[in-house]
Amino acid sequence: MSQAPPAQRANRPDGLRAEPEGMRNALHAGWTSLREALRAEWTKLRTLPGTPWLLAAIIAATVAVSTAATAAVTCPSGGCSVDPAKLSLTGIDLGQAVAAILAVLAISGEYSTGMIRTTLTAMPRRATVLAAKAAVVTGLVLAAGTIAVLGSLLAGRLILSGHGFTPAHGYPPLSLGDGPVMRAAAGSVLYLALIALLSLGVATIIRDSGAAIGTVLGLLYLSPIIAAAVTSPHWHNGIERYAPMSAGLAIQATTGLRSLPISPWGGLGVLAAWAAAALLAGGLLLRLRDA
Repeated sequence: MSQAPPAQRANRPDGLRAEPEGMRNALHAGWTSLREALRAEWTKLRTLPGTPWLLAAIIAATVAVSTAATAAVTCPSGGCSVDPAKLSLTGIDLGQAVAAILAVLAISGEYSTGMIRTTLTAMPRRATVLAAKAAVVTGLVLAAGTIAVLGSLLAGRLILSGHGFTPAHGYPPLSLGDGPVMRAAAGSVLYLALIALLSLGVATIIRDSGAAIGTVLGLLYLSPIIAAAVTSPHWHNGIERYAPMSAGLAIQATTGLRSLPISPWGGLGVLAAWAAAALLAGGLLLRLRDA
C-alpha cells in the first residue's frame, strides 16, 4: 500500500494532535523553568542579611515620616486646603528610596560578588532570571508597602482629628471605605512596587550598586527640584506630568483633582511606562552582554 503524500499526512488526526502536544510540552518546560527561577531568587533574596532590615526600613521610614508630617499640620476653624490622605502618605517620599535600594541590590549585588555567572549558568534563559527577580522583589515590596500604608493612614486618622481635621471643618475621618482614600492607599502601594521595578531595570543596565542607586534617586528627587525652579508654566507642568515621582504620586490626591497636571491613574501609568522601559532595556542588555 502506497503512503499518503506529506500534505495528506499533515491533515491526519494524529498529525493534528502532535503539534498541540509539542506546544504543551514547551509551555510546561517554560513554566517549570520559571518556577525553578522563582524558587532560586526567593531563596537568595530572603537569605541576604540586609533584606529583612530593608523591608523593615520601608515600613519604619514611611510610617515615621507620615506621622511627623501629620503631627506638624493643624487646620484652623476657618478651614484649610490640605489633602488629609495625601498628607498622611507623605512618608512614601522616603520609603521609596529604601524600596529602590532593595531592588538595586537584588541584582547588582550578584554582579559585585560574581554570583551572576553562577545564576546564569544554572538558568541560561536570562529573561526568565530577570522576570523571577522582578516577581520576587515586587512581592516583597508590595507586602512591606501595604503595612507601611496602613500604618500611615492609621497614624493620620488618630492624629489629624486632634489637629482640627474634623467633620465640623469638612474633614471626615480617614477610612478605606472612602473611595478616594482607598484609591490613594492602593495606589501608593502600587507606586512603591513600580519604583522597585524601575530600580531593578536601572540596576540591570548599570550593574554597579552605587551608580545605580545614585541614578534612581537622582531620577526621583531631582525632578521636583527642577520643576520648582522652572519659571515657565509650560515646562513646570511638563515635568510634573512626565517625571516618574511627580506623576506617580498624583495617585495620592483626593482633593483638587482638576488642578492636577495629570490624573491620578494617568500619573501612575506614566510611572509604569518608566518601569517597563527600564526593565525592557535591562533585559535586552542582559541578553546581549557577557556576565
